[in-house]
Amino acid sequence: MRRPPLSLVFSAIAMAYLAVGAAATLWLSQWIGNRWLVLAIVLAVLAPLLVYHVRRAFAPMNSLFRALAGSVASYRDGDYSISFHWDGKGDLGELVASHNRLGDTLREQRLSLVQRELLLDTMVQNTPVAMLLVDPSRRIIHGNLAARKALGEGRRLEGQDFSELLARAPVPMQEAFDRGGDGMFTVGDIENEEIYHLSRRVFRLNGRAHELVLLRQLTAELRRQEVQTWKKVIRVISHELNNSLAPIASLAHSGAELLRRGQYDRLPTALATIEDRARHLEGFIRDYARFAKLPAPRLEPIEWSRFVEQLRSQVDFAFDGIQGDAIARVDVAQLEQCLINLLKNAHESGSAPEEVRLQLRRVQDAWRIDILDRGTGMNDSVLSNALLPFYSTKRNGTGLGLALAREIAEAHGGRIALLNREGGGLCVSMVLPD
Repeated sequence: MRRPPLSLVFSAIAMAYLAVGAAATLWLSQWIGNRWLVLAIVLAVLAPLLVYHVRRAFAPMNSLFRALAGSVASYRDGDYSISFHWDGKGDLGELVASHNRLGDTLREQRLSLVQRELLLDTMVQNTPVAMLLVDPSRRIIHGNLAARKALGEGRRLEGQDFSELLARAPVPMQEAFDRGGDGMFTVGDIENEEIYHLSRRVFRLNGRAHELVLLRQLTAELRRQEVQTWKKVIRVISHELNNSLAPIASLAHSGAELLRRGQYDRLPTALATIEDRARHLEGFIRDYARFAKLPAPRLEPIEWSRFVEQLRSQVDFAFDGIQGDAIARVDVAQLEQCLINLLKNAHESGSAPEEVRLQLRRVQDAWRIDILDRGTGMNDSVLSNALLPFYSTKRNGTGLGLALAREIAEAHGGRIALLNREGGGLCVSMVLPD
């Protein structure tokens, strides 16, 4: 049964009390001559009854208003399970219906949001990339399973101080964070090395700057890339050998024919071409053999200042670093060739010549050499493969420069890393122990 409109109920009560009041006034006027006294008596009796009935008539509406106010508070607290039933129509009925529709919409949105959060959390937790979210106070507010395994020995990382956690990490990882920006680094020795790619992004969350740290292990991927690279090497060498041996064989046959016919005047041209192709093949094989048979470094003491001046006589660069008679023990020839290649790469990167810089500084028990430029840098794909042998983005490149630099650094017991610089350009960082 539907409720009658409140305005109709109120009108009925008011008319009933007016009728009763008028009848009571007439009846009492016959006994009491003073009309004002009669009116006062009637009002004193009927007013409380009128107030009582009006409050009872409006009680359901007041209860509805209190319930609506309570539901708004529940919505604010995230509880969208409340709905109402109202028999009447009119404005109150439309208000209740609109409120119920709002609750249904909020419940659906909340359910969809929860499902998306579960899906996102599942993806984040199970991705092989280690992910850390660090707040402005350098506290970790989220770390997925890969991050726990890589940095926390399987334990939860939330709430820990990121700086303290990083202080317990391997030295190459600390150095990668100190350099800033994105880059690659290697942990472990040559026999058991693990290669990582570091990526860092800063964004604002709830009006505060947060940092997202991503650590991706590239060892297995790079091993697969190495297999593909060696296959490419075999194809390149086969192609180069065929390009030289085929014309040599053809010209040798032609020379024999010229000798048989007595046409000696054309022999010098054929022999010169054979010599040219043979020398080209000799140089090609020599370059590749030099990389494949890099000798063990012969360490000898050398003053950095003299070494830098000797390097400057062969390639231009700006220098920042240690002055005076600081001494290092290195294979001078190997390190010189390595740095010449790196500095030439920096000049060929599109950087202004004055922006090519060599930095030298002391770090713990080692020397750190940074080759800096303001060129185009490297995208993620090139950055991941640049240290592989025979990988090159240059049309006529051999792909041996950076790979040879890595071999020389590791032969000295050191390591090399590449990272893009903030503001553009590349940093090739080499660490050599004493």
